[in-house]
Amino acid sequence: MSSPAGSSSSPLHWQFSQVFGERSPGEEVENIDIISAIEFDKSGDYLAVGDRGGRVVIFEMETGKDVMSKHPEYRYKTEFQSHEPEFDYLKSIEIEEKINKMKWCTTLNGSLFVLSTNDKTIKLWKVKERKVKKVKEMDLNPLVSSESSLLSESSFVRGEPKSSVSNGHLLEWIDNKGTNISPSNGQKIGDAAFARCRKMYAHAHDYNINSVSINSDGETFISADDLRINLWSLEVSDKCFNIIDMKPSNMDDLTEVITSAEFHLLHCNLLAYSSSRGFIRLVDMRQSALCDRSAILLQDADHRGHKTFFTEIIASISNVKFAADGRHILSRDYMNLKLWDMRMSTSPVVTYKVHEHLNPKLCDLYNNDAIFDKFDCCISGDGSHFATGSYSDHMRIFRNGVGSEEGTTVEAKRNSYRKQPQKTASRPRRSSLSNLTRGFYRQGNDVSDIGINEFSCDFNSKLLHLAWHPKTNLIACSTGNSLFMYYA
Repeated sequence: MSSPAGSSSSPLHWQFSQVFGERSPGEEVENIDIISAIEFDKSGDYLAVGDRGGRVVIFEMETGKDVMSKHPEYRYKTEFQSHEPEFDYLKSIEIEEKINKMKWCTTLNGSLFVLSTNDKTIKLWKVKERKVKKVKEMDLNPLVSSESSLLSESSFVRGEPKSSVSNGHLLEWIDNKGTNISPSNGQKIGDAAFARCRKMYAHAHDYNINSVSINSDGETFISADDLRINLWSLEVSDKCFNIIDMKPSNMDDLTEVITSAEFHLLHCNLLAYSSSRGFIRLVDMRQSALCDRSAILLQDADHRGHKTFFTEIIASISNVKFAADGRHILSRDYMNLKLWDMRMSTSPVVTYKVHEHLNPKLCDLYNNDAIFDKFDCCISGDGSHFATGSYSDHMRIFRNGVGSEEGTTVEAKRNSYRKQPQKTASRPRRSSLSNLTRGFYRQGNDVSDIGINEFSCDFNSKLLHLAWHPKTNLIACSTGNSLFMYYA
């Protein structure tokens, strides 16, 4: 990624791989089952998925001799209830259990660590595998006396034994113990993963948390809400440091809010945060304790001209990501995906138009609140491709370089050739998240590109969340309660 605007990588040919939580035709999705966050760990061996019901499901990569595929495939590992609905009695507001963000921490001693947050509380979860045994009932031999049954495994026997002492009353261990008795042994049935909450970081945000990000030092992380960013130590849950404060003394003077924040992947002193006005600020925490006064501002000079009622609304950045080279930043606003060079603050290197055909429909989008949807973005491990979501369950994938602004469109949908799901009894409201555990695999089926202007948008079907595997060209994306995976 040394010269983003100077060279162009070859386009990728995307194919369907897996789907978890596949919906039946006409099946309505409950709000609590809708996926709200997706995150790969640094190795790509694990994938965490959070939903609006406050649950986190973890998938692990398939390994072993039976796995013949050239691309990663995943299987269900475990799930846990991360957050529950709460009520703030002081402010008289309900706090949703919805998982807003998740981040993987450093793996220690074979245990996985995941940060998850809802609007107010961040939790650190430890996921550990344990061997599970099923204990069988004791099968007593009819010759065993009731007094001795609890004392023996193969047991002592009652009657006239072969005695080696003169009194003849000693009960002895018999030679053929294996032929008469069925001992009560535990039967191993496999490994199971259990999650436990190790830390809870609460009461530090007055506004809803929109971001968490782990530092490259593996010891600290940041959490961001609309007006403040706090710095935490993973080991200290009752104290944090406020490093960004955008709250004005008079709230009538408020002009922008924080929308996303991310630590640099290589340098532990650098972070970036975006705003609702379309700005990205780069911060060096070595400069001062309160970092917002010494920030480098990245802004698009081309958008300083004619403004309409919708200009600032669609300029709001919903997500920022650092590229692996440590030099470039990818941002997503409502209409565009932009690649920035940290050393060029006046304009992005390149702008990718995600759904330009919606420009004439901004008034309708405003009336139905769709204009406020927040789309994620992601970068391939080598920095050569970028992806984001759109409406009608479409995923837009762009390649790095000049002349690559058109991009590729992939539709995440249930294939007409899929296996027909069996009819089952209706499940209770808070079942196992694990609609997602209903995995469906299909290799080698091509995904045809769809002209982005050739379909009529369905604003109720939106692909908001997605993540790119850190080591290979595999994307996990969600629509409703379904998790789709595509590879190239």
